[in-house]
Order: sequence, then C-alpha cells, then structure tokens
Amino acid sequence: MKDYFPDISTITYEGNNSKNPYSFKYYKADKKIGSKTMHEHLKFALAYWHTLTGKGVDPFGADTMIRPWDNLADPMDKARARVDASFELMQKLGIRYFCLHDRDIAPEAATLKETNRNLDILVELIGKQMKATGIKLLWGTANMFLNSRYLHGAATSCNADVFAYAGAQVKKAMEITKELGGANYVFWGGREGYETLLNTDMDFELDNQARLLRMAIDYAKEIGFTGQFLIEPKPKEPTKHQYDFDVASVMVFLRKYGLDKDFKINIESNHATLAGHTFQHELCLARINNMLGSIDANQGDPLLGWDTDQYPTDVYNATLAMYEVLKNGGLHSGGINFDAKPRRASFEPSDLFLCFIAGMDTYAKGLEAAYKLLNNGELEDFIRERYSSYSSGIGKDIVEGKAGLKELEEYALQHDRIINNSGRQELLETIVNRYIL
Repeated sequence: MKDYFPDISTITYEGNNSKNPYSFKYYKADKKIGSKTMHEHLKFALAYWHTLTGKGVDPFGADTMIRPWDNLADPMDKARARVDASFELMQKLGIRYFCLHDRDIAPEAATLKETNRNLDILVELIGKQMKATGIKLLWGTANMFLNSRYLHGAATSCNADVFAYAGAQVKKAMEITKELGGANYVFWGGREGYETLLNTDMDFELDNQARLLRMAIDYAKEIGFTGQFLIEPKPKEPTKHQYDFDVASVMVFLRKYGLDKDFKINIESNHATLAGHTFQHELCLARINNMLGSIDANQGDPLLGWDTDQYPTDVYNATLAMYEVLKNGGLHSGGINFDAKPRRASFEPSDLFLCFIAGMDTYAKGLEAAYKLLNNGELEDFIRERYSSYSSGIGKDIVEGKAGLKELEEYALQHDRIINNSGRQELLETIVNRYIL
C-alpha cells in the first residue's frame, strides 16, 4: 500500500506545553474522564467527502487543493487511492470511525447498474481495510443532491422517476452501510425544499418525503439493518426554504407522520448558526425530546452567509456542546463527525493533519471543562434554585394540576406585589469561563 503522507508520523499526545504542531495538546485517547476514556466520550469520525474529495471550491473560486491521488486519470484508480489515503490518515491521527456518502467512495457511471458495480468494488476494498485496522463506520448516507437529476429535490421532487431513482440509491446505500457494519444511517435533505410556492405543492412534497422514510424503515427490517436512523437539519442551503430547517421543524415533521420513534437527529454546529440558533440550543432541544443522536462538529463564519464548514476551534462552543452530550448520557450509537474542510488557502496535504488536530484538541478541552462543570453542579444548582417557586405553594399546585384559572386569580388577588430575582447571566458565563480557563 502506498504511503500518501510519508512526511507525517503518528500523531501523539504531548501536552499543552508542546510547540510541536503535529501533536495533541489536550486529546489523550485513553485518558479517563469519569468512567469513560476520551475516545469513548468523543468517538471522532472522519468525513470522507470533505477530507478525500474536497477540492477547495467556494462559490467564487475553482480547485485549490493539492492531493497526492489527484494525478491519477482513471476515476476508479483514484477512488482506490482515496481508500488507502483515508485509512492512513485515520491511523496516524488515531481516529477510529468514518462517515460516507455513496458517491464519495465510488464514481458515478453512465448507468445505475454500473455505478452500483463500482460501489461493490470499493466497499470490498474498504471492508478489508476496516478488518485490518479495526476502524469502524459511524454512518452512511446517499448523496441525493449533487447530480443534476435532483435539481427539484429527491424524495420531494415533482418527477416520480427521480423519486424512484432516489429510492434505488437509498436502498443500495443502506445495503453497503449494513455490509460495513455502520452504526447509523443518515438522511440529509440536500435539496429537499423549494424556492417558490408558486410552483410547489408543499403538502404533497412532505407526504412524499415521509413515504421514502417509511420505505427505508421497512427495508431495514427486511435486510436486518438494526442501526439508528438519523435526520440532519440544514437551513437555507441550497434551497431557500429547506424542509429540514432546524431541530424543531424536523421534530414536527417526524411527529406528524408518526416517524419519531424510528429517527433521532444528527446536529451540525454550522447548520445551527445558519438557522439563527446556537449549537447548544439545537442539542438541548433534541436532548430534552430524546432525539439527540449524533453530531457533525464544525463551525461557521458569522461574517459569511453560507455553510463554511470550518474545523472547530471555539472551545466555548465545544464546552457547551459537550455539556449537553454529557447530560444526554453520551451519544450512544452516534459520534462526533468532523464534517469540516480546510480553508481554501490551506491546500497542502499536511494541512489535513493540522485541521484534525485542532478540532480534536478543541473537543477534548471542551469535554474536560464540561465534565467538571456538570459534575460540580454550579449551573444545575443555580437553575434549580431559579425555579424553586414551583416546588411549593401555588407553584407546586400549578405543576401538579391542582390549580385552574379561578385558583390563580384568587392567589394573585392576594399576592399582586411581584418580586423577581436576577438571572445573573454574566455571572454564569464567568463560571463557564472559569472551567474552560
């Protein structure tokens, strides 16, 4: 097997005093945080698409990335090289999971039959690498947004032939996910949305989206796939009105169609930003509804209006994210997938390692701070005290359903001088900073 990164050795932990850029400052895989190691808490995954097929393209510029496999002319030779490069990268970084779209790993051919044959060849190669290294598939999915056939959407397309093609693609992607032992299967509605209601039957399109998901549930039972189904919210891009805009809209959709028992949610930090939410908000909303499944770890640029998919370096954001994950009891079958790409100007192969090191260290530091913060209970104690008026008196009657509007009026007539307490946001933010710093 060719060595695609010969100048990079295995990345090791050297501590935060190290000046070596090719070392971990905070991520130490076997370090115990509570009863679990960092690796068990974090379950980092490599996103095959950005890492192996990303070219450095943005809305205004062409390819910039230099990749040692891109000089191969034959698409299948290039695909095989990417498999070797991906496992070399993961082994040197100590990453033990990866995520894939079907079209990431194998080139699309002239026909669906030929495309599926390409997939079978690459899946066999990936399976051998997984067996040799112990690296696992966190989740698989189907890319139903890149090809021009999906210009009107996939499951929500106005064209029944496109719906049928999308179904065939999902079927194959589920089969390879099962074959590779994937723990989850993700639906990301890349073009499930609309630009204008002047040509859109929204009710019918949402019905069709639910129909495809039910077909997937049925087929999973048929083939014995027991992994967790996930939906990933994404606002604005590429359609103006995405049906899976945020966690709330996804939950409403799932509950309307009776799918909420079969699906959890894969939440991306950058998508939360584009939806006008914080990452913590989206994670918390999913958690309190028992819908938190997995994470796509990245960050966006608040000065840009698109999905920049930067590697996460914001420790504050990572700390609050891991706080929610810990309160959730972990991510269970999910993990932390780096759905991120190097900046367009960070085009050298070695930059891939620097990007992953930055992201892994950020979440390791966030995990440590979040664990101490939750374990010491300073925020939990404050919140408990803030709502203490509901633990006795009229508040307890409200919670227990013993008070109606008449009882509330009677109480209010006798207690109409209201005294509120400060929310002390700045104090609480200072407490979070103390645990991080």
